[in-house]
Amino acid sequence: MRSGVRVGIDVGKVRIGVSRSDLHGMLATPVETVARSEDGVDRRRISEIVGELGAFEVIVGLPLALSGAHTASTGDAIGFAEALAAEVGVPVRLVDERLSTVSASQALRASGRNTKKARPVVDQVAATIILQHALDAERATGRPPGDPVETSIGH
Repeated sequence: MRSGVRVGIDVGKVRIGVSRSDLHGMLATPVETVARSEDGVDRRRISEIVGELGAFEVIVGLPLALSGAHTASTGDAIGFAEALAAEVGVPVRLVDERLSTVSASQALRASGRNTKKARPVVDQVAATIILQHALDAERATGRPPGDPVETSIGH
């Protein structure tokens, strides 16, 4: 298991959930919700968070259909991850996020939270679920999770 803080990202059309791991890569926790923007302000804020936390890697959730096929959101998440990789200066990896938002909503409902009012929290919880899944997968396999995002810089 690699040591160091990782940042988890749940990309949505309106909001982006952000989470972080502890230094030992054992536990993911929510950080904040960033408003999605067309002008790159969202990516700059995430880059600031990565720097503030001293993260060595960013894990971005890749939305896939239950069958594993690409969905309308898959291309958006890949494009965001590629743009983010060019901005953050640390490796970015895409990890399957099937059912993370559903799981986050269910967990909040079970805790008595109104999911409509708690949408920004749902995004953070989804990012936390994505990152925790990636941490657990790495611990189980000994390999970094998901697939690396290649940037167009220098290629």
